Amino acid sequence: MLGMNCGKRMEKYVPDYVVFDLETTGVSAASDEIIEISGLKVVKGKVEEEFSTLVNPLRPIPYSASMVNGITDEMVAEAPTLEKVFPEFLNFAGNSVLIGHNIHTFDLKFLYRAAGHFYGKTLDNDYIDTLILSKICLPQLARRRLVDLAAYYHISAEGAHRALNDCYMNQQVFEALGKEIQTGNVKIKICPRCGQVMQKRNGRYGEFWGCSGYPRCRYTENISYR
Repeated sequence: MLGMNCGKRMEKYVPDYVVFDLETTGVSAASDEIIEISGLKVVKGKVEEEFSTLVNPLRPIPYSASMVNGITDEMVAEAPTLEKVFPEFLNFAGNSVLIGHNIHTFDLKFLYRAAGHFYGKTLDNDYIDTLILSKICLPQLARRRLVDLAAYYHISAEGAHRALNDCYMNQQVFEALGKEIQTGNVKIKICPRCGQVMQKRNGRYGEFWGCSGYPRCRYTENISYR
């Protein structure tokens, strides 16, 4: 849950996890603030518990952000601050694998910043980003926003851009992507050392398999064409 190193990114299906989503005052993980955080605890592919709360950012919410997520200053005026909400979310998530859409470059950065601010540590939960996973499972798609994946799998996108609604949408999308993997529609070579996806790379002596977790994981394999 809290540690000195961030968890590793994985590209595979797991049946037990916590899918989460944030709404924020803007797109900068360095200067913007969380205004809503939601999560779903999933066991064996089924939602067992939910967590959701607005967060008072202690600053005005820009009009541009409110236009996207519909959250206004009036809505968060009586909401708890992140100082109270963050430990509650950590307790909810525990040591679960975290699932989310575009969390590798966005949502997790907000959580890492909060963990550093409040505890001097970071989140060590492993995680799966459905945006990255969709590139492996559905390379034919031109667009891979969460609503695009929902449309592809005929999943309702009603209420998109509110955190809890996005969690339910993303949970269904992840299960659909998981079926692609489990049924053999998608061939993914997994690193035996760290569990991340192996990628074909070109080296001095030709192509080889290299772990996508490089440089943290330096596992490689020769490619056999026999």
